[in-house]
Amino acid sequence: MSNDKELAGRVAVVTGAGRNIGRAIALALAEGGASVAVNGRQNRANVDAVVGEIVANGGDAMAAMADVSDEAAIERMIAAVAERLGRIDILVNNAAGRPENPIGAMSFADWRAVVGTILDGAFLTVKAALPHLKKSGAGAIVNIGGMSAHIGTRHRAHVVAAKAGLIGLTKALAHDLADERITANCVAPGLIDTVREPGAKLPAHHQSSKTLVGRFGMPQEVAAAVRFLAGPHARYITGQTLHVNGGAFLG
Repeated sequence: MSNDKELAGRVAVVTGAGRNIGRAIALALAEGGASVAVNGRQNRANVDAVVGEIVANGGDAMAAMADVSDEAAIERMIAAVAERLGRIDILVNNAAGRPENPIGAMSFADWRAVVGTILDGAFLTVKAALPHLKKSGAGAIVNIGGMSAHIGTRHRAHVVAAKAGLIGLTKALAHDLADERITANCVAPGLIDTVREPGAKLPAHHQSSKTLVGRFGMPQEVAAAVRFLAGPHARYITGQTLHVNGGAFLG
């Protein structure tokens, strides 16, 4: 990634940024010169560690703890970010839960927990941040989708439905916000080498899908796509889904 600091003077909010892809996105945007609000729901230690990495590298960052499915909590978080960092130019909706649960055993509470985080969370965060994004003059929303929204997978009906919904939301936002000079795009990772909970097995589509490049991707490769879409060189791109999957799915 270039060191030209193309995001200098801009402020980014990244949800679900305490580890893995979210962490990599926060670090990449900070490397580009943006000040970053690092969001997490429960694990403050992980969030503080990401903030510490950014600050140690000469950047500006703050912890922004909130459950993205809680409207009041998100409104408080966005207000705190705007007060502390002065503005909001970039919003990355990455927060997600990806449990595996067969449809026959899936309760409505299971469904709502995942859809509430992924899809409702993106809606609520966009709504709260929108007044600030409008003031930016070059606002950028990047929603983090997933390959499973395009190919499906076993035992993740709630995840697949929510991630597919993000694609529709992205297209709708591109239409609604173009006059405000706000772009909206989706990055869809697939088969990324991330840290999983102890004892967790690979998701079903990770075991059955193959990449053309012969390896899994790295979180930093997803983050590079997000940094590009958030920056000044992507202002003519909106309403699109950018696949980062090594050729496992050709969209």
